[in-house]
Amino acid sequence: MHGARNLRGRRHRVAAVGIAAAMVLGASACGSDDDGKGGSAGADKGAEAPAEPSGPRPLDEARLKAASFTDGESVGTYTASEYALGSPLSDAYTADPAGCQPLVSLAAEVSDPDPTAQVQRKADVPEEMLGVTVDVTLRAYAKGGAATVMKALGKAGRDCAGGFTEQRAVARAKYLKAEPAKAPAFASEADESKAYRFTILDVKGKEKLYEYLTVVRSGSTTLAFRAEITSTKDIGGVPPEIMAAQWAKFRAAKG
Repeated sequence: MHGARNLRGRRHRVAAVGIAAAMVLGASACGSDDDGKGGSAGADKGAEAPAEPSGPRPLDEARLKAASFTDGESVGTYTASEYALGSPLSDAYTADPAGCQPLVSLAAEVSDPDPTAQVQRKADVPEEMLGVTVDVTLRAYAKGGAATVMKALGKAGRDCAGGFTEQRAVARAKYLKAEPAKAPAFASEADESKAYRFTILDVKGKEKLYEYLTVVRSGSTTLAFRAEITSTKDIGGVPPEIMAAQWAKFRAAKG
């Protein structure tokens, strides 16, 4: 079994760096299945959502930090923390075909448009070295940028439903599917949201692993949640308590 791959979890846990180093996977072509708008995917509140209206300037980094989890904050059974060795899902992570990029990383330099500010946190159970890890990223964009990013994400979900490749400096990961997933309960309060379930082939090319991505837009800010686990277990989605807690904190800080 894959003691050696969770493409991002090993980046999250220093003790498991050796696990991540073993992963070198093959490539696959990009598919063209539909990503399912609305419905249980709630993930798409409209593939052609309008750009955010003019209003207050985008949140700066200080305000994003105030709206994010703090280091050591309890979130149900999880604990939030800052990344000790640099944040994951960086510009070192790209997609092939390039149109699938939004499903891999929305970091500056590999995503268009670039965010004007970004804050990343992780949420996990520290004593569970091989448990669930959630990357939580808040990004602010100049006028219209957040809606543009969401539109690109929706297109990638449709165009790359049949598979694509995540490329890094020393490894590649083969995504077999990108399917719509259930939207969070608070999605109706947001301007739009998209959620996906990824099926990924393990290093031996025999077992399937699962990751989940949910991105919510509120005005010029996006809140992205990516959940993974180092096993073949399907966790069924991003833990809802993490998303709900971050959304509540963001709304309160935004005023």
